[in-house]
Amino acid sequence: MKNRPLRLTSLGVMFAFLSGCVSMKQFDDVQMNLDRIAEENQKLTLSNQDGEIERRELTGRVEVLKNANAILTKDTTRLSRALSMALADAQRLEKLNDILTSESSSRMAAINEENRALLEELKTNRAELQTQEDDLLRLTADLTQREEELAERSRRIQELEGLIVARDAAAEALRAQLSQALLGFSDKGLSVEQRNGKVYVSLEAQLLFPSGSTAINSEGKRALEDLARVVSSQSNLEIIVEGHTDTDQLRSSVIPKDNWELSVLRSTAVVSILTASGVTPEVLSASGRSEFHPIDPDDKARNRRIEIILAPNLDALFEIIRTG
Repeated sequence: MKNRPLRLTSLGVMFAFLSGCVSMKQFDDVQMNLDRIAEENQKLTLSNQDGEIERRELTGRVEVLKNANAILTKDTTRLSRALSMALADAQRLEKLNDILTSESSSRMAAINEENRALLEELKTNRAELQTQEDDLLRLTADLTQREEELAERSRRIQELEGLIVARDAAAEALRAQLSQALLGFSDKGLSVEQRNGKVYVSLEAQLLFPSGSTAINSEGKRALEDLARVVSSQSNLEIIVEGHTDTDQLRSSVIPKDNWELSVLRSTAVVSILTASGVTPEVLSASGRSEFHPIDPDDKARNRRIEIILAPNLDALFEIIRTG
């Protein structure tokens, strides 16, 4: 179809030439035009071929683009549906997030309150624990101090027990010495015994004094002198002389006027013999107890007596007790 104009022109030129109406010059011009036209026709043919190739390429590309467009359309539809679902999910998640946020706020408030209560409880427990720990430290210190005091007290008790044992042993030895020294008077109303670490020498009044008198007779003086010889050789003794009467009342206008004075004067009379026989006065004391400490309510003779109580000096014991 595209070569028809060229063919018609060539036929027209040939027809004019054959009719003899055209000169050589005109023929050459026509021929040049024909050549030019043929050249142009060739270019157009080549161009047409290139266009056809380009058209086919474009057609192929259009098909590719159509297929791609179909795929894109399909993907767009799928993505649109996915987007709609995603938006719906996002809305649901947003609602759920709002619900969770609300619940979380309430829960967080509850947790914060619970944590506050727990912190207060922890603070209280720590304070109590610190108090208990301080108390324990004080108790431990007190226990340590008490253990030290107990150990010291045990030591003092052992020392005291040792002194008591030594006192009792010394008292027993003194009793044995006195019993031996005064053996000759044992059947005349004199007795010697040891009680609680002390030695008691009891002399009935008939051995020492005439009835109602405060003057010591010769036999009583010998007994007291024998006693003094044993006692004066002892150290760290305290000696108490006690006078006792019976319940018979003494009434007199002269000394002794009553049983009190009689008991005191008899004890001082014994002290005088003892000091004269070598007993140190500083260790002696005299007292009268009248009739108020009988040893036998049915035997007045036994109640009328002088008791000489010999006790070890307890200053060492008292010092241990005082400092303990």
